[in-house]
Amino acid sequence: MIYHNEILDSDLRNKIKNAEICFGGNQKLKIYGTLKCSSGKRMKRENRVFFLSENEAKQNGFRPCGHCMKTEYQNWKNGLI
Repeated sequence: MIYHNEILDSDLRNKIKNAEICFGGNQKLKIYGTLKCSSGKRMKRENRVFFLSENEAKQNGFRPCGHCMKTEYQNWKNGLI
């Protein structure tokens, strides 16, 4: 898990370009989603974290976003995950 406050913007862009970061999350709400999610783009920088994979997000106790990851969210909500 990478905290947005602890990484330089240039390093962040390089990691996204190199596919070292694939998901973003809100550390206060414990929600993760895609980097293109409009809900995720609105969150405060100090709450934002980044993950390499869905598994990493899940291991840190995050749940899928209901906006950009509808199928995964429904599976989580119904207890299938």
